[in-house]
Amino acid sequence: MPNKLSQLIDLGVTIAKLPVARLEFRLDLEPDDVDMMHRYFTKRHPRYKVFQNKALGAALVDLTHFGSYQEYLDSIKGSNSGAYHARRARTKGYRVVEIDRNDYVDEIYEINTSVQVRQGRPMDRAYLEKVTHYSRARNHLHYGVFNPAGRLMAYGDLGRYGNFVSFNRLLGIRNNDGAMHLMVTEIVSRLIEERSCRYLMYDTYFGASQGLKMFKTMLGFQPYRAKYSIQ
Repeated sequence: MPNKLSQLIDLGVTIAKLPVARLEFRLDLEPDDVDMMHRYFTKRHPRYKVFQNKALGAALVDLTHFGSYQEYLDSIKGSNSGAYHARRARTKGYRVVEIDRNDYVDEIYEINTSVQVRQGRPMDRAYLEKVTHYSRARNHLHYGVFNPAGRLMAYGDLGRYGNFVSFNRLLGIRNNDGAMHLMVTEIVSRLIEERSCRYLMYDTYFGASQGLKMFKTMLGFQPYRAKYSIQ
């Protein structure tokens, strides 16, 4: 009991120190999808019932902090940094392209099933079942990373929900070329250029493995306490 109480106190202190981000859902983007995601984000947290599902430690990049893509890269530079790994992938000839997933059904399935365990957890069954046709909502974006031979090595699915865009999936073939870092930095670059939203979200910090937390931190994601609204 004392250990549990101590953990709750530590959690309370951590939450109190988090900066607040106000994330706005906009139904006009795609009513059914946006409403569904709002309900998912704001339902009760599976462990901390008094909080919303995606309110604690939301992993965000505040795009308004950067006047240009270079400013963003400067914020994540250094040895073994996000900018370093993205530059390595670019130098090796990797490129990021917006894709139609239906053109890459086999390649996406290969990526999904390339390993059985990621971040210390077995792959969810949803990744192991081959999808033969993908529908697309108008508020969703899909990107792929291709190696110099033209092979799809990673893909990212994002939803545009209001003043923020959120990764729904981000997955790749495991190697050390920096393809995943390149994809995230390229997406940030495009969002900075568009100036159409304030935040890029990649789920939450709490509950993520140490490796995934490090990946997010390397790419400039920081934990926030999210407050949600819908209009």
